[in-house]
Amino acid sequence: MNKQIPDKYSNGFEADIWSVLKIMGEFVEGYERMHKIGPCVSIFGSARFHKGHKYYEMAEKVALQLTKVGFGVITGGGPGLMEAGNKGARDGDGKSVGLTIRLPFESDANAYVDRDYLIQFNYFFARKVMLVKYAQGFVVLPGGLGTLDEFFESLTLMQTGKINAFPVVLMGKSYWQGLLDWMKQTLLAEGAISESDLDLFILTDDPEEAVEHLTKFYQTHSLAPNF
Repeated sequence: MNKQIPDKYSNGFEADIWSVLKIMGEFVEGYERMHKIGPCVSIFGSARFHKGHKYYEMAEKVALQLTKVGFGVITGGGPGLMEAGNKGARDGDGKSVGLTIRLPFESDANAYVDRDYLIQFNYFFARKVMLVKYAQGFVVLPGGLGTLDEFFESLTLMQTGKINAFPVVLMGKSYWQGLLDWMKQTLLAEGAISESDLDLFILTDDPEEAVEHLTKFYQTHSLAPNF
């Protein structure tokens, strides 16, 4: 077997080093800007549910309720439920943060992101660190693969002790119930998770209940970055 390193690997080393520097730059900018923003809640959800959809209205309402108790709102800055979250924050005169990702099919942040709180990322993982580190909780609305990724990563980080426990709310009972049934009937039944892992989040359709869950948590916990 020829063990010589192919040229496409050896010639790519300089590009890899440049990528490391760009990644570092995204972390430095994110840390420098996000630590000044104050207590916020990250809202996740599909970019495909637009104004007039019941989940858009749900996202808008919960964001508005969050501003009434002093939280700002962080979203991915895109359309759909992210836009709804930023709109609710703007309507409540709260901080409206958008952490966008450069994608060919999403050209700019939605109109409700405060441009002082807009940060663009090239790397999903760098962006996700900011969505977790500076959030005092997660509100996870109906969404697709990206939303599932963000939901399960938050649970994994808490389960493994990599971050302190913080409140996570799933919104949209009819949307998420099948997932929860599978987690109980398959993951829990097979021993892949513990009963306590199911206590890491709540499920509700009620924006007021979602916000109450968050505020109740911080009656006994301090507001601080997650790691």
